Amino acid sequence: MSHTILLIQPTRRPDSRTYSDFNSKTECLEGVCKMFEEHLKQQNPTSHSITYDISQLFDFIDRLADMSCLVYQTRVQTYVPCDKDWIKEEIYIMLRKQAGQT
Repeated sequence: MSHTILLIQPTRRPDSRTYSDFNSKTECLEGVCKMFEEHLKQQNPTSHSITYDISQLFDFIDRLADMSCLVYQTRVQTYVPCDKDWIKEEIYIMLRKQAGQT
């Protein structure tokens, strides 16, 4: 497990910056998916179930002013910055693994 800090700036306004920390990279990636699902629920308050595909999730990430992760690397005892493209790639890998398990 690698402690991971998710840095998010939804709009261009600097005061919209926030962060969340997670015990692992996987928890962080799942947190990004949950954030998108909450966004969809707000956009569709009367829907009983929400479905989406990965391209919609990636569009959501791309529309954010900024999103990045700091992933702790035990070997070098420091946090390594990771950008939106890395986040999307890791989410893709995670979801593909989850789909293979069902």
